[in-house]
Amino acid sequence: MDASDRSGGLIAWQWRTYARNHRSRVNLVVHMFAVPLFIAATFAAIRLLIASAFVPALLCLVIMAVAFLLQGIGHKQEREPPVPFKGPFDFLARVFVEQFVTFPRFVLSGGWSRHLAGQFDS
Repeated sequence: MDASDRSGGLIAWQWRTYARNHRSRVNLVVHMFAVPLFIAATFAAIRLLIASAFVPALLCLVIMAVAFLLQGIGHKQEREPPVPFKGPFDFLARVFVEQFVTFPRFVLSGGWSRHLAGQFDS
């Protein structure tokens, strides 16, 4: 199946293609730190915006951007780069699905630890 074939929706597509773009040990370790940072900063930003604490919320948005940038640097270590984004909505959707759904699923399924050990499914 072509990596750009998104049949089944974004979550299913991202899961099908995830393992091939997450094999570098450097990238795996970067993700293990950057994804929780992104998630924590997202929740903190929401909480701070609700409390009308706009400056600290802005700082959280910067932390989210840094966490994402670190993941991008990690992806440069991969043999197979991610499929290019189709536009701004695709960018946002894919980033948030990866952070909140796909990477946690990859860790909980054992994929992260298998890949860190150099054991690949395909």
